[in-house]
Amino acid sequence: MAKLRPFSLLELASVREGDSVGATLANSVAYARHAERLGFRRFWLAEHHNMEGISSSATAVLIGHIAGQTETLRVGSGGIMLPNHPPLVIAEQFGTLECLYPGRIDLGLGRAPGTDPITSRALRREGLGAEQFPEDVARLQQLLGPLQPGQPVKAIPGAGTEVPIWLLGSSLYSAQLAAMRGLPYAFAGHFAPRLYREAIRIYRENFQPSAQLASPYAMLALPAIPAATEEDARILATTSYQRVLALFRGQPLWLRPPVETMTGLWSPAEEAGVRDFLALQLLGDENGIRQQLEKLLATVEVDELMFTVDLYDPQQRRAGLDILARVRDSLGG
Repeated sequence: MAKLRPFSLLELASVREGDSVGATLANSVAYARHAERLGFRRFWLAEHHNMEGISSSATAVLIGHIAGQTETLRVGSGGIMLPNHPPLVIAEQFGTLECLYPGRIDLGLGRAPGTDPITSRALRREGLGAEQFPEDVARLQQLLGPLQPGQPVKAIPGAGTEVPIWLLGSSLYSAQLAAMRGLPYAFAGHFAPRLYREAIRIYRENFQPSAQLASPYAMLALPAIPAATEEDARILATTSYQRVLALFRGQPLWLRPPVETMTGLWSPAEEAGVRDFLALQLLGDENGIRQQLEKLLATVEVDELMFTVDLYDPQQRRAGLDILARVRDSLGG
């Protein structure tokens, strides 16, 4: 029997317009539990700050909460925006999570701040930024690795846990760094569709084996709108269209109900921008999603797929996972 390509999920704990954060996080837990029952491999949370409508800013706290409410799902960050944090703090947080939930924690790292410049300065007052990302990754690897004789700074907990580190990217930079360091790599195709083929090719061609990883392992993140019919999917997709449009306009990012048509809600230029942003979006019924995915996978070699599913209704969102799971099972390895 062909080996199944793992499917995973990326979560922003998106707040529906009018909902509370508490209700949102309860929905995220139900979503993660449903994913676990369906055999999804990972459930990652993304760090964003100062964005109304996204409640995953305290990423490590939510990872612990989701891990505590599930049993087998790997839970992690997609990602921690490392320029915002001292590596020691992240090593202690994720070392603690690994001690609480052994073998189930992933540490995905991003090079962007995940917010605006003013908020970024508020998060890390010394003003250090993306330019020292490679050094910060190396520090994290050292802090999570075995203690060395005379090591002056130790992550307690953290040292010796060797939490798996992933590098995330939306350009070619992190692909090159992940290859050089021998780390798994995830490309953010859910919002940056342009360079995914080239980035994954560069990663695979330049990969250097490491203690963590003997051969390259690439994951591609995709937006998906699975529904019972193609027409349903087209209507449900308007929730994600409205959200990206709000992002472009600098407005709050609440999840809004789907609408019958986007006509009158966006200009032609805005529509083009939103569709470009979501160029890799899979949209349709089970058969349509499968065909779109088969066409995509014929053009790029990936070991795992991660999906964002921006549906307004929590029950429809969980039903969308049922569709994705059936697509996964039908695709094989």
